[in-house]
Amino acid sequence: MSDPRRVLFLFSDTGGGHRSAAEAIIEALETHFPGKVEPDLVDVLKDYAPRPLDHLPEAYPSMVKVPKAWELGYKLFDGHLRGRALTAAFWPYVRSAARRVVSEHPADMIVSVHPLLTWPVIKALPTDRPPFMVVVTDLVSAHALWYNAEVDTYVVATAKARSKALEMGLPASRVSVLGLPVGERFCRPGADPMEARQRLGWPLDRPMVLAVGGSEGMGPIFDTARAIARQPGEFGLAVVAGRNQRLKKRLEATTWEVPTFIYGFVTDMPELMQAASLLVTKAGPGTITEALNAGLPMVLYSRLPGQEEGNVDYVVEKGVGVWAPGPEPTAAAVARWLRRPEDIEKASAVCQKIARPAAAKHIAELIVGNLDAPNGASRRGVSPSSATA
Repeated sequence: MSDPRRVLFLFSDTGGGHRSAAEAIIEALETHFPGKVEPDLVDVLKDYAPRPLDHLPEAYPSMVKVPKAWELGYKLFDGHLRGRALTAAFWPYVRSAARRVVSEHPADMIVSVHPLLTWPVIKALPTDRPPFMVVVTDLVSAHALWYNAEVDTYVVATAKARSKALEMGLPASRVSVLGLPVGERFCRPGADPMEARQRLGWPLDRPMVLAVGGSEGMGPIFDTARAIARQPGEFGLAVVAGRNQRLKKRLEATTWEVPTFIYGFVTDMPELMQAASLLVTKAGPGTITEALNAGLPMVLYSRLPGQEEGNVDYVVEKGVGVWAPGPEPTAAAVARWLRRPEDIEKASAVCQKIARPAAAKHIAELIVGNLDAPNGASRRGVSPSSATA
């Protein structure tokens, strides 16, 4: 057996599920190609970037709490020429860090899952560099900084994301629509919802609404949950506060009008989704993808300006959810869905139709295909790229 090939994964924990996407691909490589690849997962901003860029991961949750400022910064550089101007201006500042990444992490292939890392690392590589792949972790509205003409292979989640890539001047042969990679536990065949509810201790005689605010418990999740609980009807509610301990304690101290289950940070989200009838969530790409895999329709109550705007359009256009920002509109939308269980069943079927549970596996296959290409050359465009999802 030949020695494993080293694949360098570039990421940073600045939201968007960058780490989880990389880990899902690594999991697929280890499952389907055992011993073939030696992954090297590097948080580039935290471990290498100069100040203050090295503090972006911990600053990110605070930054997105000011949506107008975030939107201004996001859209200011969301263009091909503007993006190039920004990266060129930053090159003298990050040059040393990028060269350290390259020298300290030799690899047979590089995979980036973060928009800020591609350009400087590409520029720091020698002429005879290894194949370079970018897996875009935004579902639809990917920022211009994701795209670089020197990248050999792009993987995007949807056909709309592919259209953006082509608008940025990338050859069609380099861009494949394979879906957003999520962990294998989110991609297993659907379990019996009643069995999942029994294990969770949820009631079996009514629909269950699952409200989540991401791993950090972001957004108006408390007010939203309270508004939902005040709606008429026989239903139950489960609320996931994530790592937000203050939110969790506040939820636990509340008297609820319906059977309600409060969780902090959870590791069994796939089971929660399998047991639920309807999901209430912000428009994060990872959560939306996981819900599609679970066949779980959704009500979106908030979005991050810029990269999550397209997610809302996608969910609504596909008929797998609705956009209802604000606690009272969200609660009213939940009540409408619960009054029409046939609509929930229809949307659930559409979720399963457009889901791409094999995304991580297909990306792993593409990586191995690049590694096995003659003379280490990158195999561009060898995966499906014309899907309609």
